[in-house]
Amino acid sequence: MTFALRWKHENVRIISIIALISIALTFMFFMLLYGTATKSVSVVVDGKETVVKTKQWTLQRLLDEQAISIGEHDRVSAGLDTRIKSGDSFTIDFTSPVVVTADGETKTLYTTGKTVRGALQEYNISLGTEDKISPGLDENISDNLSVKIVRVTKEVEEHTVPIAFETETKKDANLLKGKEETVQEGKEGTKLVQKQKVYEDGSLVEESVVAETVQAASVNKVVAIGTKVPVVLPLSASSPSVDDVTKNGVKFGYKQIMTNVTLTAYTADNGNKTSKDPYYGKTYTGTTATEGRTIAVDKSVIPLGWWVYIEGIGFRRAEDIGSAVKGSKIDVFFDSPDYAVKFGLKRGYTVYVIGPKKPETD
Repeated sequence: MTFALRWKHENVRIISIIALISIALTFMFFMLLYGTATKSVSVVVDGKETVVKTKQWTLQRLLDEQAISIGEHDRVSAGLDTRIKSGDSFTIDFTSPVVVTADGETKTLYTTGKTVRGALQEYNISLGTEDKISPGLDENISDNLSVKIVRVTKEVEEHTVPIAFETETKKDANLLKGKEETVQEGKEGTKLVQKQKVYEDGSLVEESVVAETVQAASVNKVVAIGTKVPVVLPLSASSPSVDDVTKNGVKFGYKQIMTNVTLTAYTADNGNKTSKDPYYGKTYTGTTATEGRTIAVDKSVIPLGWWVYIEGIGFRRAEDIGSAVKGSKIDVFFDSPDYAVKFGLKRGYTVYVIGPKKPETD
């Protein structure tokens, strides 16, 4: 290579280096000029817009310049390292922590909403028409406000229940006094009952009847009560039976019915007789007084030798009399003096006067 060529090659290289340096310096100059140029920027904080003049070149430096502090959960429309230019607009929304309890969970939500309603809308938390919320939807948001949502559901259940029948009575002049006859059997009705159950977060808190519909009315039982008073004639073996009745499985006819009879008790030791007396233990009719059979009566009311049926006592035979046994009073014989004393005096018994023959099971 000749000297001329070498000189030319070196000059080209030097010229190229100088050109590159000039370009770099020019770029740096324009960059410096851009960075220090005043820019007009719109800053919107929580909906309030402010236009500021700044020479800062990144959003973070702009915020520092404006003393705007950004929290971890606050919302910014651009990254903090974003380079700014004149005419840019940046939006900053500050959030507030709200503790929300709903659907079995408790969460802290960071919201830009100003009321409870706004916070729920922001997080798409819906409320049913029956749900409860505390505090109310229009409550203003404050840091760490506690919001509780109770889910309320209602269910209606239907049940068919019986309607009890009532018993009504009516007097019957053709029926003997003291007798009762069922004229009409009672029948239960039915009704459809609708019950509403209210649940809060799955737990039953209220139950009430909201409707009742009668499906079938009940039918009352009708009982006839006898008012006919039988003609009282002197009783004899030929006296006709007034009516038939079944007691303890034995059906028998009776000639007279006595109501409100008083019962007392006696033993063989009653009176002045002693065990050595030949009449000790003997009745007025000459029989031996026997527990379970013998009674003392007023013979003008119940003929001696006749059988009777005493409600709650059973069949007994009129075999004895007593000075204190008058009218509707009967003295019942017992072997044990202690039991006779314990028996005492009892009122209100019904006695069926049967006749001289004891009824027997068919």
